[in-house]
Amino acid sequence: MTLWAIIPVKPLRRGKSRLAGTLSEDEREQLNQDLLEHTLSTLKDIKELEQVLVVSRDPHALTIARNHGARTVREDGQPHLNTALQRATIVAKVYATRGVLVLPADLPLLTRDDVLALLEKASQPPVVVIAPDRHGKGTNALLMSPAGLIEYDFGEDSFQRHCDRAYKAGARLEVVDLPSLGLDLDIPEDLALLEKFKRLIIR
Repeated sequence: MTLWAIIPVKPLRRGKSRLAGTLSEDEREQLNQDLLEHTLSTLKDIKELEQVLVVSRDPHALTIARNHGARTVREDGQPHLNTALQRATIVAKVYATRGVLVLPADLPLLTRDDVLALLEKASQPPVVVIAPDRHGKGTNALLMSPAGLIEYDFGEDSFQRHCDRAYKAGARLEVVDLPSLGLDLDIPEDLALLEKFKRLIIR
């Protein structure tokens, strides 16, 4: 099965604004860059992924993506995640991809095995595979086959909405609930949890 991974990326200097009380602007920019490069490196050489596509309005983020061999789509107009993802999916469908995997670029514990666990569930379409955040409310990964099977509905409490859309589309729904996929970096508490995970790994 041909799959493309789509990575939406906010402007590196402006992303993670809720960490402003903990990290300086320069530190947040470096964090966002490190997270993007980690995601791109994790996806590299996964044979089930034919292509990685980064969508952003940040020229620097797009340059990083191209340096890692990814395709890019430049956002224009009013920034809106779901619209940007829809545009990226249309680009993927032009190349006859059978499915898309949307991964945000802020999953610090993301591993190759996590990605393979998502892809493993994507056999026998129509199927929607979702990884919830650690609170069970947000969507930290969304795979659909065929591409465009459901509309994107990212935002607060998106996990249940994506599940509902899968049911309405008559697709098989698979939920992959892993701690490594559940941790995204949004608030200072997430940074503290990341440090805790790192200490456990080192032990």
